[in-house]
Amino acid sequence: MIEQILQQQGGFYGADKAAKNDVLGKDAFLKLLVTQLQNQDPLNPLDDKEFIAQLAQFSSLEQMTNISSGITSLTEKTGQQDMLSAVNYIGKEVTAEGSEMTKGENYVTPVYFTLSGAAAQVFANVYDANNNLVRTEKFTSMQAGEFAFNWDGKDYNGNAVGSGQYNVYFAAESPTGAAVLVDTEVSGTVTALEQGDGETYFRLSDGRKISFSDIKKVVQPTSIE
Repeated sequence: MIEQILQQQGGFYGADKAAKNDVLGKDAFLKLLVTQLQNQDPLNPLDDKEFIAQLAQFSSLEQMTNISSGITSLTEKTGQQDMLSAVNYIGKEVTAEGSEMTKGENYVTPVYFTLSGAAAQVFANVYDANNNLVRTEKFTSMQAGEFAFNWDGKDYNGNAVGSGQYNVYFAAESPTGAAVLVDTEVSGTVTALEQGDGETYFRLSDGRKISFSDIKKVVQPTSIE
């Protein structure tokens, strides 16, 4: 019967409003239930079991609405607490998962990569911010371990590229031709915090941005007397 009233009572929950919001709120649900009682046939009143079932639906709807509101509030408070905690990282040097390099006028930030096993050859492919391949460097006969990739900031033709953000992706092959896993890390000093997409990001002094969840190590700066 509620469905019939919903079609007839355009005043409470018109077709235009229903088109914009397919979820029936608890206020609209209660109005429909009251209207149903007001419009019931006196000779054929609403069955007790049906009425109790509809009240139970209303109670469940109200509980779900309250739970949803509580979760939203909790998420907002958690985000604020994460931001306050992250403030403590400003001025500290961090190491995080990543592959981004900053090319300045006379410098390029390094990227550290770790080989999971011995590699007969390793390729380092440098891409610009538009995902255009700028340079490929090849290394041979490398053992498992951690290494630093220091790009000279030049393209295939030996010309210096413009300043900005670049990424390097590695591909390694073992002496038997099997793929070798390569992990990459970046490091830098945190100068600012940003929030976006529900996550906290750190802005490094050279302009790179890293995710809070990608940080592996934090180093406290030491003062020199």
